[in-house]
Amino acid sequence: MQRTIFLLALAAASFIPTLWFYTVGEEGIYTISSMEMWHHNNWLVQTLYGLDLHRPPLMNWLVMPVASLLGWSHVLLATRAVSILATLGMTAWLYLLSHRLFDDKKFACFAALACLSLADLLIYRGWLAYTDPTFAFFTFGSMACLWIAAIERRHGWLLASVVMLSCALLSKAFTAYLFYGTAVMVLLWQQPQRRFLLSPASLLIFSLALIAPLAWFKSIPQVSGHSSSMLGEILLKLSAGSWLGYFSRLLTYPVETAIWLSPTTLVACYLLFRKRINQVESAPLHFRAATSIAALCILPYWLAPQGGIRYLLPVYPLIALVGARIIWRAGAPAQTLALRWFSATIALKFLFALALFPYYQSHFRGENYVIAAHDIMKQTAGYPLYAEDTRSLTESIVSEIDLQRLAKAPVLAPPADWDNGFLLAMMPDGTSQIYSKLRVANDDLYLLCRGTACTVPQIMHTQNY
Repeated sequence: MQRTIFLLALAAASFIPTLWFYTVGEEGIYTISSMEMWHHNNWLVQTLYGLDLHRPPLMNWLVMPVASLLGWSHVLLATRAVSILATLGMTAWLYLLSHRLFDDKKFACFAALACLSLADLLIYRGWLAYTDPTFAFFTFGSMACLWIAAIERRHGWLLASVVMLSCALLSKAFTAYLFYGTAVMVLLWQQPQRRFLLSPASLLIFSLALIAPLAWFKSIPQVSGHSSSMLGEILLKLSAGSWLGYFSRLLTYPVETAIWLSPTTLVACYLLFRKRINQVESAPLHFRAATSIAALCILPYWLAPQGGIRYLLPVYPLIALVGARIIWRAGAPAQTLALRWFSATIALKFLFALALFPYYQSHFRGENYVIAAHDIMKQTAGYPLYAEDTRSLTESIVSEIDLQRLAKAPVLAPPADWDNGFLLAMMPDGTSQIYSKLRVANDDLYLLCRGTACTVPQIMHTQNY
């Protein structure tokens, strides 16, 4: 157990270097929106370039006090810190749930390590300044509280599950209710939990889950825009490009998922294939429930024509729990094998965090965003600067510009009648002059101008970053 705890601490420590990486992917969405909301004293509507993103704002609510404490110049660090704490919190939920289900602290620690060592979570997804780790923390937390409530017949835990579920919705999407509903359905199938979950007091508590969405939608403008946008994101995953691509996805998705969720899944599959499971399950009812909930939660994303691995983040702990239980029942040699693989994954994470990714950011994407942002600020000094390009490239650059001009208003979308200043755009718009063209990595970004801004001497016309 000491080795397991040591590896857990080591895995948690491996997130520290990631706090200081340059902006990655769409992280700019959450840094920009947090800065904008704070600057404009806007607490309800998440915005990008001043435009409503039609997304719930809980992630921003968590980021803003941390950024205020650290200083807004560290908003990216603050946002990543929220994600990392959510990832570690999700692991803590799994420890608690495993301990309650199997009454074994050693296994609970092992299951937590199996989760935190999942390659996708440890190396990449668990530290990104996206809302996915926060959404997963609240969603899995709601499922864990529900399960504990069901087996211990305690309404306090059931109320906690509804609170967590409400926070999950406010952090990202309606799909939190689908994950939670799946857990409810599986637990209702089990006779010991059914009477408690269908009792009048429990049904009353379940009904409270409607309060958060109703209250939030009532408090924001353009309710239909927010609800339809959140629903549209779900329906978009159901649109297939081609039948050939769809069938190819059906075949490759399980393999890709198993690889991303290695080493836990691959070690468990190996032990099953070699028929190394030599211990009888001590809590078969709970093991079957965990397997059923995980499988039913994965199934829609497997069958959907579109959707990435990150949408499964709320069920990563359940997948890890099932895999860890299989490994645990294969005995000490299998546990030792798994710990070696967990150790190797953590070592790979340190190599990634301390050497590989910093090299990538300094030579390909990352540092060049900061350099481009500084050059744009020099070119546009003294004139209004607008942005309308929502690519991750431009979001990363605008995020850096906002950081460099914290005392001023953040960069916003241009008004319809703007006639003087500069605009960051994906393409020329036909009505503005091209002031300069920036090639950042393999993407082009145009700095357009109107009015007297076009008479400013150009520092550069085309520049590669």
